[in-house]
Amino acid sequence: MKHSKKFINDPKQIGNEAISGYLKASSGFLHQVGDKNVLVANNIPDNKVGILTGGGLAAEPLFMGYVGKNMADCAVIGNINAAPSPFDILIGTQAIHQGKGVLYIYNNYFGDVMTFDMAQELAMDEGIKVETVCVYDNVGSAPLEEITSRKGNMGAIYVLKIAGAASSGIYDLCQLKGNVEKARDNTRSLIVVGDTGYYLESSDPMFEMPFDEIEYGVGLHGEPGLFRDKVEPVDRVVEKVMNILLPDLKCKKGDAVVAMVNSMGATSITELFIINRKLNEILDQRSVSVVHNDVGFFYTSQDMVGFSITLMKLDEELTTFFYEPAYSFSYKFSP
Repeated sequence: MKHSKKFINDPKQIGNEAISGYLKASSGFLHQVGDKNVLVANNIPDNKVGILTGGGLAAEPLFMGYVGKNMADCAVIGNINAAPSPFDILIGTQAIHQGKGVLYIYNNYFGDVMTFDMAQELAMDEGIKVETVCVYDNVGSAPLEEITSRKGNMGAIYVLKIAGAASSGIYDLCQLKGNVEKARDNTRSLIVVGDTGYYLESSDPMFEMPFDEIEYGVGLHGEPGLFRDKVEPVDRVVEKVMNILLPDLKCKKGDAVVAMVNSMGATSITELFIINRKLNEILDQRSVSVVHNDVGFFYTSQDMVGFSITLMKLDEELTTFFYEPAYSFSYKFSP
């Protein structure tokens, strides 16, 4: 079995050491609560609804990379590919609550759903109003008629972007939740993989992949996708991805979207630009305007060879929210 070299110390200390290094690099715009893996933004505006996100380490750079101005106010980090503790989520909730309530935004994985639901109950017992938005943008994980069974992936970044901006001007928790749900419901992602990534703590491969094949719709942790096909020029691959995404999103002529081309870890920025070129060509041919375009490493799965495409369809309200400036370690937007 092939293994990958990893630059780590004690596998049990990966989370603690990584977060310590992240804090040193974060330019002082967030802080850790005690010795917990709870990271809170500095200078949170007064009287806003708190935005809390979180999940397991190794889905990089989620979730800690998206805490900042007009993004999340707090990220709670679990161990490698593991949900955070509900008690740590409660600590984060207490840290950002300013009397207006807190909105949890997390991806649809069983462990995360369970722990965030538990944390919501704990917070409500303390008199803190909490609502939740579970992100399920991964088109490859379930059919459209079972959309709430889909897993959450890269779309969470755009959902957090909308949530952070909207929370700066909407002080009613339920109203804010409605806006964030609309962003979630207008977001779709699909992952294409050419080769496996390797688990950080063990260096073992996540799955096996024949050299001459690629797989469409793979999950973040290597869960089986929609189908496998032979390796072919990437323009054709992007066409197949868009033929899946656009009908699922009910995207039509005249619509406006924000689009993300994301590396799964080992795919180079040069390859991403080639993919992005074809993505924009397809959208232009279909008279779908790209309001904003992101290309880079936004949500990886260790050193997996592959890429993802995410589209969020905008209406007038979502466009207004999206155009608010944002700043975090891993995502910056200045209109």
